Amino acid sequence: MSLWRNRDFMLLWSGQVVSTLGTRISGIAYPLLVLALTGSPAQAGLVGFAQGLPFLVWFLPAGALVDRWPRKRVMLVADLGRGLALGTVAAAVLVDRITVAHLLLVAFVEGTLYVFFLLAEGAALPHVVPRPQLSTAIAQNQARDQGADLVGQPLGGFLFGLGHAVPFVVDAVSYLVAFVALLPIRPVLEDRPAAARRHLVAEIAEGVRWLWRQRMIRTLVGLIALSNFTFNALFLVIIVRARDLGASPLAIGLLLGTFGVGALVGALAAPVVQRRVAPNVVLVGSLWVWAVQLVLLAVAPNLFLLAAVCALGTLVGPVFNVVVAAYRYALTPDRLQGRVSSVGRLVAWGTLPLGALVGGLAVERFGAVPTFAGLAVVAVAVAVAGTATSHVRRAPRVETLP
Repeated sequence: MSLWRNRDFMLLWSGQVVSTLGTRISGIAYPLLVLALTGSPAQAGLVGFAQGLPFLVWFLPAGALVDRWPRKRVMLVADLGRGLALGTVAAAVLVDRITVAHLLLVAFVEGTLYVFFLLAEGAALPHVVPRPQLSTAIAQNQARDQGADLVGQPLGGFLFGLGHAVPFVVDAVSYLVAFVALLPIRPVLEDRPAAARRHLVAEIAEGVRWLWRQRMIRTLVGLIALSNFTFNALFLVIIVRARDLGASPLAIGLLLGTFGVGALVGALAAPVVQRRVAPNVVLVGSLWVWAVQLVLLAVAPNLFLLAAVCALGTLVGPVFNVVVAAYRYALTPDRLQGRVSSVGRLVAWGTLPLGALVGGLAVERFGAVPTFAGLAVVAVAVAVAGTATSHVRRAPRVETLP
């Protein structure tokens, strides 16, 4: 059966299309609002740090709890909670009572609930679609996210220009729409464990040990962590560079939306590429494409070239993500899905808040162009490390795994 005729998948996917679009809209509104309030890139980076800090705090316990709790209920609570949190920002802006401290708190709460939703959705996916269709479903989720990047960034800049509260109102409503879309989905999205529960720390340790024994996945997680550091720092640097070149909020949104152009094309092509191109070519090639992208950003002299380079590197991202996710689903038992995903994401995404913080501090101290150059050095080092690692260079096809 086509995924488009799979009722539960389409309900989940459609609701997340709306909420992901709202997240991208407020994602650009956060730094723009902080810059409007304070004029400080460092404080804008601090808010990004607060939004990413839950990746370090919650991924490990959240993975074990998602493997214990009903996954649908976790997703419902997360969507409702995020909608309420964003609503407080919109209300505070409307009455002119917004502060950076308020934004820090809401960013942390939103990031916390995102962690729980992300792990629950990923663990539930094999119960929503047949296992042979997992790669296609992952690619459609990638297309969902990249389409939101394409539309959400420019729309966020446009809405912020209409009124500073507008992007946050839209995001709050988007989470409520996603909450309603989840309600009709089947209630059980997990295998019921037969064994008695152990201590939470012991369950977390089981996930850590399992992932550590998977040498290729362990290596990929480390490479992704370093790449995520550079790209999360890059987001704020591009905003500051565009402002230096005289770009309006709408123009900045359009510029960042070019990330979604290439990524959407890559997501649509990902299932075909994953079947026809060897995984090692995808993995190593993606690392080098990203390294070249960072080098070109360091020398791009105007908005048009910045936009073209932003689109370049995102073409390969969805294919890379589909290949990595296919390995994880093929190797991980259902009872460990939440924990293994949480351990991997703790390492891979734990560098995101650090990237936002370092990016803000670096661009305020040295300026956008020197910061681009420093990030390019990191990206080239990651590409060299991936090429030199045999587990990545000789990665087998998923179908050949035992």
